[in-house]
Amino acid sequence: MRKLFFTLSILALSAGSVAAKQPLRDVKIVDDAVFDVAVADKIRKECPDISARVVKALTLYRSVRSKARALGYSDEEIEAYGDSDQEKARMRAKGEAYLRANGVVASDPQSYCAVGRKEIQKASRIGSLLREK
Repeated sequence: MRKLFFTLSILALSAGSVAAKQPLRDVKIVDDAVFDVAVADKIRKECPDISARVVKALTLYRSVRSKARALGYSDEEIEAYGDSDQEKARMRAKGEAYLRANGVVASDPQSYCAVGRKEIQKASRIGSLLREK
């Protein structure tokens, strides 16, 4: 009986959390992935020696989208998050702060290259989205 009550309590809590979903920006697995892609994209755009691993990026996108769906988010909610000018600006500011903290000087393309190479060597998720030309 105690086990049944516990199971029902968990189900009730789960149902409540799906009904009152938090914004996607507050879902760590989603927001962290979007951040990593944004940083990798900025590095590849600014560094002439680094390009994108497009298939890796698409695979990550599909995986994160699938996880968001599994958490109860609709395609419309996912797309609204991705298309939001406010979220793009927030992510851009967060990415620029990360890059500055890691030694990037906006006017120096080689500083982007240095961070990109460091991420590639660390085998971070950002690095996994990049490759040297």
